Amino acid sequence: MDRLDQLEAQSIYIIREAYYHYKNIALLWSIGKDSTTLAWLCRKAFFGKIPFKALHIDTSYKFKEMYEFRDEYSKKWGFDLVVSRNEEAIAAGMNCAKKLECCTALKTEGLKQAIAKYGFEALLLGIRRDEHGVRAKERIFSPRNEQFQWNYQDQPPELWDQYKSQAEENTHVRVHPLLGWTELDIWEYIKREQIPITDLYFSKNGKRYRSIGCTTCCNPVESTASNVDEIIYELQHTNTSERAGRAQDKEDTYTMQKLRALGYM
Repeated sequence: MDRLDQLEAQSIYIIREAYYHYKNIALLWSIGKDSTTLAWLCRKAFFGKIPFKALHIDTSYKFKEMYEFRDEYSKKWGFDLVVSRNEEAIAAGMNCAKKLECCTALKTEGLKQAIAKYGFEALLLGIRRDEHGVRAKERIFSPRNEQFQWNYQDQPPELWDQYKSQAEENTHVRVHPLLGWTELDIWEYIKREQIPITDLYFSKNGKRYRSIGCTTCCNPVESTASNVDEIIYELQHTNTSERAGRAQDKEDTYTMQKLRALGYM
């Protein structure tokens, strides 16, 4: 069994464990490479048909290509898709001029509204430890309190693949099946499985997106990688960080930690 086989098996085990413990669970699908890989793994875990909802938090500022990909593949893959938007914040003209307030209003509050509406006990997310120093503090089963806050100083131990999966009343749990994967693992798995991915990741005019989100806070990085093989080769040789084009990551570490403590994905 090679590394990708081991990562796949562990992730599918985590997905099935989460579904066993929480029947009202959802896949948080941002349309990026990681959450799309997670969606693929969820389909594998349940033999092609995911038995829970796919949830997309729509800030209204996503790339056109992301909306097109979401609509096409949610139908092809038979997703029970739920789209949540904080309409009040959008109507008020919230944008990324103030990143902490924007991410909290459009993403965290949008997620809160979805959880309140559908009563989700747990969410499957495609975050990885190697993305950001703050995310490295996460556990695979990570509880949030009733205010949506994450206590990064008091996380449950996870020893020998035994996960503390029972949340207290009025809380929810975030489950991270890709936590131990790297960016290179993701792309090698995408290549092996031939997973469809939005072409925002492929170079056009000497630039491409390494990480995608809202148009207002994402910028492409210098790159000539125009297909998956070229991306893999680039990652094996680059010193540029994955989230170099993301506005949140240009802030100090405290800002990102505060965002996640308040419920940011």
